[in-house]
Amino acid sequence: MDKVKLGSQGLMVSKLGLGCMGMSDFYKGGSEEESIQTIEKALELGINFFDTADMYGPFKNEILVGKALKKYRDKVVIATKFGNERSADGSFIRINGTPDYVKSACEGSLKRLGVDCIDLYYIHRVDNTVNIEDTVSAMADLVKEGKIKYIGISEASSETIRKANLTHPITAVQSEYSLWSRDPEDSVLSTVAELGIGFVAYSPLGRGFLTGKIKSIEDLEDGDTRKYSPRFQGENFNKNLELVHKVENLASRLNVLPSQVALAWVLSQGDNIIPIPGTKHVKYLEENVEALKLQLSSEDLNFLNEVFTKDSVKGDRYSDMSTVNR
Repeated sequence: MDKVKLGSQGLMVSKLGLGCMGMSDFYKGGSEEESIQTIEKALELGINFFDTADMYGPFKNEILVGKALKKYRDKVVIATKFGNERSADGSFIRINGTPDYVKSACEGSLKRLGVDCIDLYYIHRVDNTVNIEDTVSAMADLVKEGKIKYIGISEASSETIRKANLTHPITAVQSEYSLWSRDPEDSVLSTVAELGIGFVAYSPLGRGFLTGKIKSIEDLEDGDTRKYSPRFQGENFNKNLELVHKVENLASRLNVLPSQVALAWVLSQGDNIIPIPGTKHVKYLEENVEALKLQLSSEDLNFLNEVFTKDSVKGDRYSDMSTVNR
């Protein structure tokens, strides 16, 4: 698998990463054994970029990822995040970007991952009670101390990205981006391109909806948080399913899977955009990697862009949108 520059500070990652959140939280099913097998298969297929966060589990996912990658440490890029502060029982405490918390959160992540240095460390969500410059300055201290290599920021507005980048070079911005989540196109994608910042697209398969495998809300297990997502509710679900049918029709014509069409679309949006589809199943991982071989024609891309507009996709990404695009 090709390696590409993520940002302009020298970080090299595989063209496709692996999101590990669902191995430990929010989505049901799977096991630790299967998750580790999936991570090892990803390595075999050329993926070197693995994404986690302290809040996933909470805390359990970093332990899992650290365990799975321990013997491959010098071959992989580990990205983790802080800022969504949760207690051990899973309850949400606050978005925390205070300098003291930045440093204590990093110490916790280093210990759980079992590493001396985190490759890419993100602000998971922007704390509106703290100047972004203060949060990033604390992260810059971690760079000087050798505890992190590169700084990232997640779900931030263009204005915040610019302020953060003036404080210390930002290597990557991570936000949700897919056919049915195109908000970054408003200004963020042009901002990161201008500043030489890489863009990491999480949920490039629309939280699994764009795979075509979810035909009814009943297809999701009890405890799966997608059941409570606005886009999976009532009439929103039905309207969004109509859009997926059009992806399925195109995939059938191309003799590929809907998930591969969705990923190929994201990959076509720019060389600085790295999708990190999440899965805990080897089968789905292999399907996702095959998307790298799919080159959509200009006609296919135009068709998808006409089908998936902001107005056509129904429902907000989150029940509470106040914590994103800050």
